[in-house]
Amino acid sequence: MKETIYSYEDLLNMLDHLLEEERQFNWNDFYSDRGRKVPFFRNLPDENLVSYFESEKLKPGRVLEFGCGPGRNAIYLSKIGFTVDAVDQSAEGLRWGKDRANKQNVQVNFIESNIFDLSLEENAYDLVYDSGCFHHIPPHRRMNYIELVFRALKPGGHFALTCFVEGGELGGASMSDWDVYRERSMRGGLGFTEKKLRETFNGLEAMEIRKMIEKTPDQGVFGTSALMAALFRKK
Repeated sequence: MKETIYSYEDLLNMLDHLLEEERQFNWNDFYSDRGRKVPFFRNLPDENLVSYFESEKLKPGRVLEFGCGPGRNAIYLSKIGFTVDAVDQSAEGLRWGKDRANKQNVQVNFIESNIFDLSLEENAYDLVYDSGCFHHIPPHRRMNYIELVFRALKPGGHFALTCFVEGGELGGASMSDWDVYRERSMRGGLGFTEKKLRETFNGLEAMEIRKMIEKTPDQGVFGTSALMAALFRKK
């Protein structure tokens, strides 16, 4: 690998390599044990996502999901009438998602890709959804992430996400962006507050930002107060 910086992309790649923790974590290994006691391995949609439709904040259309993993939210969105493109870089996670979708006779277009390598149709989506991807995005890639959301959404389209609460039980490092590079680590994922989310996505209209509501599996949805849930609209 060349170690001379000639372009902005060279700079981003160099910063990627500084964060060895994120590069060495293997999502295929993580998803290979389907019996692992991980709360979000259950095939249940996020409670906030369900609430957006029950309260008619959102209506079905076309959705792009970042970091779909085994497809629990993608499957729900397809069931309620969405055309779904669901992206993840883990082949093992997508294999599990396809198995789930096939068993339920649900149509989901699963795409194996890093989100930044997507060949994206611009202004095409009514909803971009992210459940647990954003807090693993390093600060130097955050501008690319926001640009990706803007390019994907139709005018008036919605962006929704769940992410770690600062200091939450599931993770959520409380550290400055500069500290990420001082320590060369994101400590497993960055934590966010309502204020940080508003500031990060200030080009979008904030519709709702709150902690997820605690739910038990018998309630048919996934919910934990260790995650923030946010809904924005492209102006």
